[in-house]
Amino acid sequence: MIFIFLLGYLAIALEHPLKVEKSGTALLMGVLCWVVLMFGAEDILQVREGFDDKTLEELQHFIYPDSLLKHLADISEIVFFLLGAMTIVEVIDQHQGFKVITDKIRERNLKKLLWIISFLTFFLSAVLDNLTTTIVMTALLRKIIPVRENRIVYISMVVIAANAGGAWSPIGDVTTIMLWVHGKVSSLPTITHLFLPSLVSMVISLILATTYLNGFSEYLTSSQSNEKVWTTRSERIGILCLGVGSLLFVPIFKTVTHLPPFMGILFGLGLLWIITEIMHREKTEEKKDLLTVSKTLGKIDVSTVLFFLGILTAVTALQTAGHLKMLALYLDNITNQNIYVMNMSIGLISAIVDNVPLVAASMGMYETSHAGEYAMNGAFWQLLAYCAGTGGSILIIGSAAGVAAMGMEKIDFIWYLRKISLLAMIGYFAGIFTFWLTLS
Repeated sequence: MIFIFLLGYLAIALEHPLKVEKSGTALLMGVLCWVVLMFGAEDILQVREGFDDKTLEELQHFIYPDSLLKHLADISEIVFFLLGAMTIVEVIDQHQGFKVITDKIRERNLKKLLWIISFLTFFLSAVLDNLTTTIVMTALLRKIIPVRENRIVYISMVVIAANAGGAWSPIGDVTTIMLWVHGKVSSLPTITHLFLPSLVSMVISLILATTYLNGFSEYLTSSQSNEKVWTTRSERIGILCLGVGSLLFVPIFKTVTHLPPFMGILFGLGLLWIITEIMHREKTEEKKDLLTVSKTLGKIDVSTVLFFLGILTAVTALQTAGHLKMLALYLDNITNQNIYVMNMSIGLISAIVDNVPLVAASMGMYETSHAGEYAMNGAFWQLLAYCAGTGGSILIIGSAAGVAAMGMEKIDFIWYLRKISLLAMIGYFAGIFTFWLTLS
């Protein structure tokens, strides 16, 4: 399984030289990992603790349907959320809602604009979440920056800023939500302890990122002047407010109903769908083809969703087999329970595999104590929230935000590795150092 995962990971990294679409590789990798897991059930009985009281038939039943369907339910939540958010953003785009924002942006200097976009992403991610914010900002940047070579630097910085912004908010990242829901951290201490390290992490990366703009044109040229307008100003403002409002409503919906975020995003999409149908019912068929949600669905990048599905399916297979639990235990042993070394390692590993199962394994290894580093809001849990949230920025496929950006803008894995990974890693370690200073 590990060989298949590494081979698939390599094929994804070498997507452009191999000329093989990464979504197909990810799906094949995910399915093959589960196939090997099922056929290797007998071997698991011999080498894994905790399974020695099961028969082969019971273990196969544990793999499927028990584990696979349980993980599929968790993956589906993310997939449906991604589909809903991408559709809402595409509806806003089709109604030229982002034109309301881009027309107001007067800053044409590339470096200054990068700082504005990054800070906007940082704070927006804390209110929404890193995945939704990345989708929105990627769509917005497509309208602002016409040159792709410039745009992918901005979008890469958006990924770093979104992950940093999500780390200090209880609702900004899946792993922070997990720790919050399970009583490891609470809202106000998380914000006060992690805001400064997260901010430092983004700012250090941002300072380094500006150096990559030296080879580009110093000023942007407007891409809006020749754009054909097919919506009225009131329609653009109305749909922009409704769409963004639907995204902002998701955390409120979750808090009030205790239902998962994907239900909130589907509620917003359904409301937006009905309102746009009523809004355009008197228009010509030509206009309806441009503006209705049913037509917009054809523009959604389904390959991004399938890539996400394949990656998460492969990781859940490793989790079910016990590999991630063994990895967590191994880290615990070699680090001698040093919270800084252990969490730093988890953050680096989360750049390769999904941070959710790693955090889940860590939560299962340590009980919340009444005092000390493992107490509620203790140093271990706060640092885990930071490292798991920001460590995924080091590689483009290390976070949900990165996967979404990679799919939407077709960012090359190798390009990100060469140009962005080092500055993301420097920012990551700077945030850890800042966290240590604030506790000293």
